[in-house]
Amino acid sequence: MKNILVTGGLGYIGAHTVVALQQAGYEVVIVDDLSNTHISVLDNITKITNIKPEFYPIDLKNLEVVDQLFKDTKIDGIIHFAAYKAVGESVEKPLMYYRNNLLGLINILEAMGKYNIDYFIFSSSCTVYGQADEMPINEQTPLKRAEAPYGKTKAMGEEIISDFVSATDKKSIALRYFNPVGAHKSSLIGEMPNGIPNNLIPYITQTAAGIHKTLKVFGNDYDTRDGTAIRDYIDVNDLADAHVKALNRLLNKENKNNLEFFNLGSGIGSTVLEIIQSFEKANNIKIPYEIRNRRAGDIQEAYANYSSAERELNWKPVTNLETSMKTAWEFEQSVNNILRK
Repeated sequence: MKNILVTGGLGYIGAHTVVALQQAGYEVVIVDDLSNTHISVLDNITKITNIKPEFYPIDLKNLEVVDQLFKDTKIDGIIHFAAYKAVGESVEKPLMYYRNNLLGLINILEAMGKYNIDYFIFSSSCTVYGQADEMPINEQTPLKRAEAPYGKTKAMGEEIISDFVSATDKKSIALRYFNPVGAHKSSLIGEMPNGIPNNLIPYITQTAAGIHKTLKVFGNDYDTRDGTAIRDYIDVNDLADAHVKALNRLLNKENKNNLEFFNLGSGIGSTVLEIIQSFEKANNIKIPYEIRNRRAGDIQEAYANYSSAERELNWKPVTNLETSMKTAWEFEQSVNNILRK
């Protein structure tokens, strides 16, 4: 049985991927510094799979601690999620993002080289494309300078990995995903950020739950069909499935290059107002919102062409937006019920 290290494994996408890995027969070791998640996620993963993963509350910026982990733990492959991810916050606190997102990555790669671990999957982002000239975005779309430090850390991360695999002959896949939404059907895991959410869906669900009086919509003067920004919303369970398939590709030596890139999205662009309307329709609930100025670092439009992932990973999204809106709201209600007890 293969042992897979999942960094940031108690985060939103990480937790769903841990569940998918366990259900696919992998042993999982989780590292998470709990900076944007809760330790309760570990118990909820265990409730879903009946398997408690090993867990280490480690700060990946500490090379000595990372080295000890690799020295003490059998690891066959790594899926690296651990990173700060809020676009707006990265504009306000750029050095915090560069230090955390890049130093943690470098320390993991250094340990990979030292302890002879060959396979690495990187949680990248569509932000590496910046504001692309044409839609949909495929892997051949030229990378533009990212608008925010968060996106820049993902682009730099890909460059670091590219140089690393060239020098060491390690094998890596960078998964560039668009906007994750939804939750596990059990309502035990989902998106539960600390503080005010930076992502649209948890902001919507928290507003629906009465935690916020109104939802702030940043910008209605974009050159889009209703003036609000367009994004590609992909269900988190579909994303988790893609990570398992990417890992299988590496372990089965099916990769065609030492570093491969795959877009993961639904292929559909939705405006912010369309997402609000979709949530309202799916859950029969009204969301009060107010228009604010554009947010620094945001682009106008991004949605994916995922044909490469479909062809090479045998992956495609299977969860529709209505289902994602329902599971997101069910998870929010579940969280509130637990907090009220």
